[in-house]
Amino acid sequence: MMGNFGWDFIYREWGQEFQEIIDWISQCYQQCDRLFRLPMAEPMTAFNNITNVGLTGGNFRYNEAQLRDKFKLNTPREKTILLTFGGLGLQTIPYHNLIQFEEWKFITFDRQSPDLPNLIKVTDHSYRPVDFMPLCGRVICKPGFSTFSEAMRLEVPIISLTRDDFAETPFLLEGIQDYSYHQIINTNQFYQGNWDFLLQSSQEPRRGITLPKDGSEVIAREVLNYFT
Repeated sequence: MMGNFGWDFIYREWGQEFQEIIDWISQCYQQCDRLFRLPMAEPMTAFNNITNVGLTGGNFRYNEAQLRDKFKLNTPREKTILLTFGGLGLQTIPYHNLIQFEEWKFITFDRQSPDLPNLIKVTDHSYRPVDFMPLCGRVICKPGFSTFSEAMRLEVPIISLTRDDFAETPFLLEGIQDYSYHQIINTNQFYQGNWDFLLQSSQEPRRGITLPKDGSEVIAREVLNYFT
């Protein structure tokens, strides 16, 4: 198995009435012969054999010049922002704030987003957020391992919202504070504010080291070794 949290950890946050299912999940995890524990993880103590690995994620597939030409992206990297929120509800993004940054470009995968001169709407499913990260000065997102990990692998600063109803959030936010250039904003700053956080510099990581970026390769190699 691989992951940065277990479902026993998630259900534990829901209260004592879930203890029976927590115990069952833990018993299942104890039968796992090996866990590849990803960075920014909760302890995952139900697993008996744990191997820590580095960051995982997809690799970008397109040449920067190709993407810039195709999407008419002529702004410098520091003024190019990727908006990616997964299942948070993209329709709630306050796009009107983008008007204040007319010299900037914003990239979104939200098909329902408005037509704005400085907003690039990516609707072709062959593209992924990670394909655009090398072009961007920052990524605005919610706490989530995949987005954090891919941005950190490419050393793109992260602007993350808080997420109080997500048990994994403290570990993820601790992770970007330790290992990534970052900003952490609350929901009021995002939904009701004027996005002046974009005019502020990212905070430096608290630790002077970077996480290994070869988690995907290490896990794949171990899987192959297992079957050969």
